[in-house]
Amino acid sequence: FLCLHLIKNSKTMKRIILSLFVLATASMNVACKGEKNETGEAGEVATASAESTTYVVNTENSVIEWTGSKPAGKHNGTINLKSGEVAVTNEAIESGMFVIDMNSIVVTDLVAGDGKEDLEAHLKGTGDKAGEDHFFNATKFPESKFEITGITSIEGKTTVNGNLTIKNITKPVSFPAKVTYEGDTMMLVSEAFMINRTQWNVNYASKSIFDDLKDKFVNDEIELVVKLNATKK
Repeated sequence: FLCLHLIKNSKTMKRIILSLFVLATASMNVACKGEKNETGEAGEVATASAESTTYVVNTENSVIEWTGSKPAGKHNGTINLKSGEVAVTNEAIESGMFVIDMNSIVVTDLVAGDGKEDLEAHLKGTGDKAGEDHFFNATKFPESKFEITGITSIEGKTTVNGNLTIKNITKPVSFPAKVTYEGDTMMLVSEAFMINRTQWNVNYASKSIFDDLKDKFVNDEIELVVKLNATKK
């Protein structure tokens, strides 16, 4: 009887179908947005034009600052760059890449004898942590890399888009940055931005990977600031 009633009442049927369609569409959009935020495919690396000028990264004056956190507090430190180049035309970045020295990880909020050396070995996977899956496993994966896929500029604000490779896994990353030029020197300083370390299989003590950690977990998000100094070749 109910089925016959609904068939006869076309307005009711239309409302039901429309409601189901809206609900399904909304659910699909939420899922797509969540998937897009959690995973992403690496983009095509940008290439330089013949007219571009090459700037070579000054590794002594360039650094990546990091901050990691857990329920008991946070730690911060630096990672050095090993090499890199940026192609520029008319003070606009066309392409670029830099290599990150994972064995250069340093903890700056602790002093020697206060757990500094142990935490550095823990992050790098060296010393008595060698052979275990401790964070970045720098012995097995001594280098990481960032390659620019594009630069966007909206209302004077620059965003650097690129592929970040850690532990041989490449994922897209974007961050706002300020780019300035002084003589033959180019300086790029990013705003603080976050990455989810588990996207690169940096899974140690992640509560999203392991469900028995209680309050002994380390947050998945790592805050980074890129400070790049390069000199015209």
